[in-house]
Amino acid sequence: MPDLLTIRKDLSRRTRLILAVSAWLTVVIAWFGLTHWDILPPFSLPRPMGVMQAFGRLWTEYDLLGNVLQSWWRIAQAFAWCAVIAIPLGLLMGSFRWVHDLVNPVAAPMRSMPITAFLPAFIALFGMEESMKVAFLWFGMFFYLLAVVVEEVNKVDDSLLETAWTLGAKRRNILWLLFRASFPPIFGSFRILYDIGWTYVILAEMVNARKGVGYMVEAARKVLDFERVYAGIIAIGLAAFLFRFLLTFLESRLFPWRRVSRPASEPVAAVATGAPVKTQAHAESN
Repeated sequence: MPDLLTIRKDLSRRTRLILAVSAWLTVVIAWFGLTHWDILPPFSLPRPMGVMQAFGRLWTEYDLLGNVLQSWWRIAQAFAWCAVIAIPLGLLMGSFRWVHDLVNPVAAPMRSMPITAFLPAFIALFGMEESMKVAFLWFGMFFYLLAVVVEEVNKVDDSLLETAWTLGAKRRNILWLLFRASFPPIFGSFRILYDIGWTYVILAEMVNARKGVGYMVEAARKVLDFERVYAGIIAIGLAAFLFRFLLTFLESRLFPWRRVSRPASEPVAAVATGAPVKTQAHAESN
């Protein structure tokens, strides 16, 4: 209990697991309670068992796996175009101030604009077919990634660049150095970028789609099958979690030095300086 009340105290893996399970048990118990005593009408919150049965029907009758893969493919296309454009442009913006001052007055306001307001414009520009959905997703992710790239490039230590200049590096070598130094944290931001993609793909697939998780949920809503709606929401959450886990796994393999390897109770400053670590009990005994 004292560990839980200590500010910025790291918790053990077992404690974190217990807290996570407790949180989800609270949600499930509240769900059972609200539906058992009919506190909310069935249309707004169906019973858990009905949702579980609907989840099975999504798998056997409504091609759940195919819909999830279709949504993932749309996100993947938008993500690829986003990375191909945002990473080089962000590198140039972080390297040359004039590029930043040229692009940022347009990019900065776009990050605060509600993307849903642009959907009619994308329908007018691209129609209602596949290209509109990919373009809409690209627009939703691009400005976030661009800001992350610029920020991470700006975080690269100037002493690293000065050392490279001293050793005879040319401008193209410096740009490559900036990219290599900033790419690991940029890759880490891909998890949030995919979360954004899963958020917006639902809206994109509600427009003239014949496949995808958004279409699957909207089709259930149109026939007032709210058990299937909630089952679709759960399926979307599980799919997003699995792809997020995959990106986390890839990051741990590609950039193992970014993982925290110190014990949970070991102070950061002591590890950084190589100083001996005193435990709280040892300090009190002295």
